[in-house]
Amino acid sequence: MPQTDIGTSDRILAELRGWVEHETPTTDAGAVNGLLDRCQAELAGVGAAIERLAGRDGYGDTLIARTPGEGAPLVVAGHVDTVWDHGTLAKSMPWRVEGDRAHGPGIYDMKAGSFFAFHAVREILRQGTRTKRPITLLLTPDEEVGSPTSRAPIEAAARDACAVLIPEPAGGPQGACVTGRKGTGGFRVSVEGRSAHAGGNWSEGRSAVVAMSRLVLAVHALTDLDRGITTNIAPVWGGTRPNVIPPEAGCRIDFRAPSLEAAEEVVTAIRALGIEEDGIRITLEGGLNRPPFPETPAGLALFETAREIAARQGYRLPKQHRGGGSDGNFTAVMGIPTLDGLGCTGAGAHAPEEHIRWADLAPRCATLCELLETLG
Repeated sequence: MPQTDIGTSDRILAELRGWVEHETPTTDAGAVNGLLDRCQAELAGVGAAIERLAGRDGYGDTLIARTPGEGAPLVVAGHVDTVWDHGTLAKSMPWRVEGDRAHGPGIYDMKAGSFFAFHAVREILRQGTRTKRPITLLLTPDEEVGSPTSRAPIEAAARDACAVLIPEPAGGPQGACVTGRKGTGGFRVSVEGRSAHAGGNWSEGRSAVVAMSRLVLAVHALTDLDRGITTNIAPVWGGTRPNVIPPEAGCRIDFRAPSLEAAEEVVTAIRALGIEEDGIRITLEGGLNRPPFPETPAGLALFETAREIAARQGYRLPKQHRGGGSDGNFTAVMGIPTLDGLGCTGAGAHAPEEHIRWADLAPRCATLCELLETLG
């Protein structure tokens, strides 16, 4: 059991509600920073050393809080941004508790887990708990769009760390943590053609939509489920009126791959679709964003420690590989032992039914807290 008293699930849920009802879409830096302001004030108030990195490119700030201690730190990182726009709470996903489920936008992915990290560090400092290693906590603003501004601070914090813990949602019905992830990436596609009247001058036109449709089918064909490679194309756009040959079109591509070799293969194949011929120009921007998160002996050792702690908390903790990426991809590929999926049980990430199983808040947070106290 952790030395630190992290409280009951009821108590954690009551404070987590305030985080969920403070909507933080990635695209609203002010909203994200408002939640970070609250976190900063509380962490500074219990003695954390605070570093605040100003946001850029329309994203919020990155908050870094450090506890005292000697030696290589233990890093814990969570994001406070969500995929949900302002008004979701009022219009379609109100805060509500129904039986063993608590609902609300972003509660599962990943405000519950990020709150775990914040709450555990705050209580460790408030209660004066001694830890084997100093702790570096990062609360970040832009994970849901690939961490364009927070990747560098995460990598910098991890570079000299003894280990990294990521409290992304626990996975599946059994609430598994994550010891490996696929690499993720994407492209933005722009297609230029030539406009013409769809009747009288059809032969003079070059349809950007038709050219894009061929590209879509080619990208879809790269999916290889046996090898763990998937592609998806959405959204798509193009054209203006049915009687006008469309001079422009575009789409976004998402891809997932289990290894760096497979990811490079997909990137090469997609980039080869950028052509300029017969009045059509296809331009692609993008590539691999999050490198694959490999399962390693050091990562498995972290898992075994977490599994033993979980057993003392009264629950079984399995492990899994996951197709979605996280900030753990960045640190794992650096060779830093990384354990992911240490957040709360639940389901519905990025979906209207998003929820956590709120009775699991205390035992899951206690597991993370004991890891923070004892790893090293």
